[in-house]
Amino acid sequence: MHFTHLGRTGLRVSRLCLGTMNFGPQTDEPTSFDIMDKAHEVGINFFDSANAYGRRGGTEQIIGRWFAQGGDRRERTVLATKLFIGMGDWPNEGGLSALNIKKACDASLKRLQTDYIDLYQMHHVDRATGWDEIWEAMEVLRSQGKILYVGSSNFAGWHIAKAQAAAAERHFMGLVSEQSIYNLLVRDVEREVLPAAKDYGLGVIPWSPLQGGLLGGVVRKEREGIRRYEGRAAQSIETHRPQLERYEDLCAEIGHEPSTVALAWLLTRPAVTGPIIGPRTIDQLEGALTAVDITLDEKVLDELDQLFPGHKTAPEDYAW
Repeated sequence: MHFTHLGRTGLRVSRLCLGTMNFGPQTDEPTSFDIMDKAHEVGINFFDSANAYGRRGGTEQIIGRWFAQGGDRRERTVLATKLFIGMGDWPNEGGLSALNIKKACDASLKRLQTDYIDLYQMHHVDRATGWDEIWEAMEVLRSQGKILYVGSSNFAGWHIAKAQAAAAERHFMGLVSEQSIYNLLVRDVEREVLPAAKDYGLGVIPWSPLQGGLLGGVVRKEREGIRRYEGRAAQSIETHRPQLERYEDLCAEIGHEPSTVALAWLLTRPAVTGPIIGPRTIDQLEGALTAVDITLDEKVLDELDQLFPGHKTAPEDYAW
């Protein structure tokens, strides 16, 4: 496994981040434990979760029970989790108010069976709460030793800029990472989010690197009868079928699985720390590992850009 620093921090994390959203809803607890053990075995030290995963905290509880087994599991893990989504129907059980930041953090710590979170991420921007309130609450958590770093998720470039300006006024470190949807099919963050992250020293953690499986060889699986797609998945395949067919042919030419190429491409992108992989099985985890050792040459990168056109940095993207 290869490692890099998370943005401008001194924190070293693996270039693949283990996403845990499937733990509970789609992957049972014993298999989840096996996947986390295997992740450590192959050198993945960066785990991502959220308080809303697994039906309001279920995923964090699974991780907490895994930590409780000991064996330096917690010590060897750079633990990231998120808050924002409402955890109940009562007022103040969601968002980024000082009250919810305090309560949500304490609840996550209890479920995770740990006394600190390495990277505490805001799952969404809160348009109703000012940055002075948010940063003061985060400063309190950091002074208490409950969190070490703060990250964002699904922020626009200007949200990052505003957050960092407010943090600078308070002489606070501010954001160190941004978690955004980013893959060959969805490249909107290239306009402003990636440039903002690079300029402010944030590590970018792409989620949905395979765009819901579309970049995982769906045409071949459909053709070979391995999987049958219906509903929205089938519609998405039909919408992108010409691109996906050419993409899978290109992957076959260079001798790599489509899912692996999609991950390897993300690892070439500016400011990207590492994509989030969300394996439901050990086999899926093992299949993703080769991405860190693949080198895509300029010819292949150019062909991928032609297949899946990206964006220039703003304002050139839409002005010149």
